[in-house]
Amino acid sequence: MRKLVLTLSLFISFRAYAQDALKYQTPPQSIMELAMAQPLPAVSFSGKGDQMLIMERSAYPTIEELSLPEYRLAGERINPANFGHSRGNYLTSIRIKEVNGKKEYMVTGLPANARISNVTWSPLQKSIAFTVSDDNSITLWRADVVSGVAKQVSNRRLNTTLHDDLVWLDEERIFVLAVPSSVGKAPEKPLAPEGPTVQQTSGMAAPAATFQDMLKNPYDEQLFDYYFRSEPVIIGNGTEQVIGKPGIYTTASPSPDKQYLLVETLHRPYSYLVGSSRFPAETEVWKINGEKVKTLSSRPLDEARPKGFDATSNYPRAFAWRNDAPATIYWVQALDGGDPKKEVPFRDVINVQEAPFNGAPVELAKTVDRFSGIAWGNSQTALVMYSNDTKQKVVVQRIDPSHPGQAPLTVIDRSENDRYNDPGEPVMTKNEYNRPVLYISTANELLMKAPGASPEGDRPFLASFSLKDGKQHILWRSQAPYYEEVSNVIDPAKLMVVTTRESVTAPANYYLQNLRKKTAVALTAFPHPQPLLLGVQKQQLKYKRKDGVDLTAMLYLPKGYDPAKDGRLPVLMWAYPREYKSASDAAQVRGSAYKFTRVTYGSPIFWVTRGFAVMDATEMPIIGEGDKEPNDTYLEQLVMNAEAAVDKIAGMGIGDKDRIAVGGHSYGAFMTSNLLAHTNLFKAGIARSGAYNRTLTPFGFQNEQRTYWQVPDVYYKMSPFSYADKLKTPLLMIHGEADNNSGTFPIQSERLYNAIKGNGGTARLVFLPQESHGYAAKESILHMLWEMDEWLMKYCK
Repeated sequence: MRKLVLTLSLFISFRAYAQDALKYQTPPQSIMELAMAQPLPAVSFSGKGDQMLIMERSAYPTIEELSLPEYRLAGERINPANFGHSRGNYLTSIRIKEVNGKKEYMVTGLPANARISNVTWSPLQKSIAFTVSDDNSITLWRADVVSGVAKQVSNRRLNTTLHDDLVWLDEERIFVLAVPSSVGKAPEKPLAPEGPTVQQTSGMAAPAATFQDMLKNPYDEQLFDYYFRSEPVIIGNGTEQVIGKPGIYTTASPSPDKQYLLVETLHRPYSYLVGSSRFPAETEVWKINGEKVKTLSSRPLDEARPKGFDATSNYPRAFAWRNDAPATIYWVQALDGGDPKKEVPFRDVINVQEAPFNGAPVELAKTVDRFSGIAWGNSQTALVMYSNDTKQKVVVQRIDPSHPGQAPLTVIDRSENDRYNDPGEPVMTKNEYNRPVLYISTANELLMKAPGASPEGDRPFLASFSLKDGKQHILWRSQAPYYEEVSNVIDPAKLMVVTTRESVTAPANYYLQNLRKKTAVALTAFPHPQPLLLGVQKQQLKYKRKDGVDLTAMLYLPKGYDPAKDGRLPVLMWAYPREYKSASDAAQVRGSAYKFTRVTYGSPIFWVTRGFAVMDATEMPIIGEGDKEPNDTYLEQLVMNAEAAVDKIAGMGIGDKDRIAVGGHSYGAFMTSNLLAHTNLFKAGIARSGAYNRTLTPFGFQNEQRTYWQVPDVYYKMSPFSYADKLKTPLLMIHGEADNNSGTFPIQSERLYNAIKGNGGTARLVFLPQESHGYAAKESILHMLWEMDEWLMKYCK
């Protein structure tokens, strides 16, 4: 008996040590103060630019809110109580401000504690429409811009699970998707299953990523049918018009002239392997009253696709309206069967068909690589974009829609990672249908807004762009010591714009500028949300790894720190690896030393207030030029990156080489555990929401397109799980219990922790209840920060 008591005592003691039963903790005051700062408001401008909305955002939800009932179905997470998304952020209030005057007033008439979303201006900007959600419903509201008075337009509950657009048909009528009036009761979960859940394959290859939140059984299918079913409704001033039958609508889009509807509905059989976007679908065009005009496509279940990131469906896809025409639909069809490995002159074709939709479709243009978008201008001009993810290449071509099949003119052809030569995005303007189209000057030029990457860092600019030869002329550019970018172009012909201007110590505020006259008027004066950061030193570091590749990092130092007087500091290095097909692209400078320092929940900058030097955005490029794949030398390059960063901070006389921690989130967590397994550079590591065993993502991960069966050595060598016996540096792992990201199953952290423990390493595993890949609840975020602070103080400070 005495031996049994002693054994039980030792067992209980070990269990208490191994599994800490903690309540939620809070970090030190400096971190707490930064974490709880209110977010800056969101801003929206009317099309005329004479009015602006200043909208306060919600803070973190509580863990009680995050723990409300939630269904995870077919890749979506929904709130079953109100037929909307779960876990969403929202707006809490709206102010209306006159851009050219001093008048500013609140939108009134809203319910207490309103949760506002989907704010949209009416065609003439006399009103705004938005949704207000509560615990039981999502309803449609509108506010008069002149008076600021808001009112609920209808008691009809909306369904925003798959489609949350509010589309103004005119100044009175708004098109929405609503919960069917015949909705009935939700399906009840059976007390016992009627039989096993069975999946079967019959020899057809169907490689798929490790998607999460998929349907799992017949009851899930019933729930999907119930909660995602909606009906199109036109809601006016006291009127409601139901259009068509209830269905699972993924698209319900009025034509520019408001005479037709483009609709897509899903139907069975559903899949337990892929999400709702690949379920069988019918695409149809209706008259605005719901009368069917034509079936455009009947897509079967789309489970089986070729391998590769440039692979796509072999069925018609990307149905949408031409913005520059009254009622013309376009869509895309693969010419290679969706298989990027097939040698073909063209990958995709863009088809168009105009009202009344009784003729044959017309081939508008073909793309050499995979279609990735189109920007409509007018009857003579549109920009077609296509890309090759494998080669990291993007091309933009000008086409003439009035001459289908005519040879296009290439105006942009570059590496997608070549930020120095990124011409930016074209400025859009509203046409007679209130649709966004390309602004094209009388000189046949576009206006382009660009991030302005350069060896000096990002310096956003506005430029003219010739549609004849692709030449660009910069009209305005951000100047030190500010980081400034064009937010809205009010009048492109007169170069009247709204910019956001920020500096290291001042948050982004809005300015109305006449770029021709070089005048600027401040529109907002948002205060510093985190004054504790005033005085923190910031600089962009530039250094090389041993093979000559240029690297950068953003360094933050404590207020008043002087290395000559204060000595060396502990260091927290935070990073996220990225793959490149070009060493020159990888070496480009990213970010700006002049951007405002704002600490968000996942940032490492908190620890500058705790006496650390913080290296954020520490570049970790993985390069594979030509026929070489980046991941074939992943570990070697990763170690070179880390060694260069450590040598830089230590060589400056700032960092203490014996007190450096490394950390990252998601793929950054994967990086962290690999660095601890393969180097002795660090005293501790922090890995949040990572994946550590690549055999659990066998059909590819990140930018790796090869499967496990093609390159098993690469999968093995890149997996830190394979080297758990070498993970002796203390590793803190944090993971959301409800992680929905492809590949980062919570079991990834659980298995690595068990492996480290089984091999005598030092690790701590923290699961955050109810949390996804990114964390949301106030209690979770504060506890995460407490865990990280305790770890850093114990092993590095």
